[in-house]
Amino acid sequence: MLKIYKKMLTEFKNLPDDSRIWIYQSNRKLTDTEIESINTKTKDFLVQWTAHGKDLEASFEIKYNRFIVIGLNQENASASGCSIDSSVYFIQSLEKEYEIDLMDKMNVTFYNGDFIAHKTLVDFKKMAKARSVSKKTIVFNNLINTKAEYLENWEVPAEDSWHNRFLS
Repeated sequence: MLKIYKKMLTEFKNLPDDSRIWIYQSNRKLTDTEIESINTKTKDFLVQWTAHGKDLEASFEIKYNRFIVIGLNQENASASGCSIDSSVYFIQSLEKEYEIDLMDKMNVTFYNGDFIAHKTLVDFKKMAKARSVSKKTIVFNNLINTKAEYLENWEVPAEDSWHNRFLS
């Protein structure tokens, strides 16, 4: 008999605005081939993702060939410690397979003209001191927690994010 998945993988746009969001930024731009493979692996992971035996309604998107954004509708079931651990292990497996860094929150990603730049926090501070970045520089605030924040406050001027403390 064919197994029917009752797991709740949904389209990202269908997640409610109060859905929990996790953003993982890559330290380099991913190739189209890597994106295709990561898409498949992430779908496979989310289809089996559960919390205390309950299916989790989740989705994801990959933005700008650099960010993996996972969303979870917590109305039906919230992520537990074990389910969050499993998602971290999944992300760590992607890091290892593709030789990328996705977990380091001490890196800064921002627009440098039309391009997306990725720097260590130390280098970003040096750029701020040298005025190579300003309060108007658009940064990616990966510390947001909900889909609404992601849609409204993810790509913001540095003056409107935690990055502001490094700018004069």
